[in-house]
Amino acid sequence: MKRHPMLVLQLMVTVILIGFFSNCDKEKATRTYTWYEPVYKTLTEVRAGMKSGPAQALKHPGKIYIYGNYIFLNEQNEGIHIIDNTQPAAPKRISFIPIPGNVDLAVNGNTLYADSYSDLVTFDISNPQAVVVKKFTSDAFPNRIYYYSNYNSRNPDSIKIPVSWIRHDTTLPADQYPRSLLGLDYIASSSFASSAPGKSGIGGSMARFTLLNNYLYTVTDRELYAFDISTPQDPQFVKKSFIDNQLIETIYPFKNKLFIGSTQGMFIYDVSTPGNPVKQAQFTHARSCDPVIADDNTAYVTLRSGTFCGGNINQLEAINITDIFRPTLIKTYSMTNPFGLGKDGNVLFICDGKDGVKVYDAAQPADLKLIKQISGMETYDVIAWNKKALVVAKDGLYQFDYSNVNQIRLLSKISLN
Repeated sequence: MKRHPMLVLQLMVTVILIGFFSNCDKEKATRTYTWYEPVYKTLTEVRAGMKSGPAQALKHPGKIYIYGNYIFLNEQNEGIHIIDNTQPAAPKRISFIPIPGNVDLAVNGNTLYADSYSDLVTFDISNPQAVVVKKFTSDAFPNRIYYYSNYNSRNPDSIKIPVSWIRHDTTLPADQYPRSLLGLDYIASSSFASSAPGKSGIGGSMARFTLLNNYLYTVTDRELYAFDISTPQDPQFVKKSFIDNQLIETIYPFKNKLFIGSTQGMFIYDVSTPGNPVKQAQFTHARSCDPVIADDNTAYVTLRSGTFCGGNINQLEAINITDIFRPTLIKTYSMTNPFGLGKDGNVLFICDGKDGVKVYDAAQPADLKLIKQISGMETYDVIAWNKKALVVAKDGLYQFDYSNVNQIRLLSKISLN
């Protein structure tokens, strides 16, 4: 059986062997193993299934994008939920697009862009309940070639993709291992199975896709890609720019700038000439994961520990970008474990992990004032726009009304299954 690099990597990095000993007698000691066997389909079959179907329950919500009255919410590695948000107090899940390997997305008018492992997939969403694929761009994200690299052919009929997982449990003597596990035919990790407005919409701060001036910009671990989308449903690759040897995490647009978050700093690129990003500045910080947002004068960066990025810092940094070529630190603010952030006017939202959402008066970046902390949820990302805050949390999607920041109120919640 073909063994995908993704499967081998996940096995090496995330193997979780859940063991127990039946008693203190070594001769009778046993250990229980849990692993997940991949179920494959051909790439042709997978692509044929990338169309809207019935709404599905949320299980592991990820990246978020809003456009008009619709919310597009990523189901990690599985696809995209489309939610009608005409009535924020009663949002309706109307369809689901199955997209194996999906992590990121962006919306431009009637067009949705999404990744599927190493492919860029372009959808027509003019009818959100009858979404159809318009184009597959193969190898658009070379760093995620989990299947092409394992096949000599580019024939989608011969390439197989893991689309689901079958759980296996077995108990063996402590000195024995499942033969299939040793042969790397399986994933021994429950964690992977559970994850593994204008014309353009608005994305969250954790995004790796963004739209600006008829271009789609995407970041991989080390590189920045530009696609011409002047013909929206026929994206054309234009340029690849090497950013740095640091691990790149996020991208955020503001006017004619791209703010890129990495493990050791924030990069600022000028795209005054669309499709031709030019590096203008870099702000270096301690090693950590690094979402970033910005306005005319200030960039805000969250640094968090406990991730693959390394580091043990949990804080918010306010950075002066008045002189775009010489960003300087204004002040740091202690946090618990911050992820995404969003800003509307002088109201700043921070998703601080298990501490929920912290809302600040950011009129003075050197003196942020906490207005309210919304607890009771483990938060990931937020979009603040038009006096509504959409918060992606571990247990679902929340919406808050902050038209009165002193009386922020919950409008709705879409819970997990």
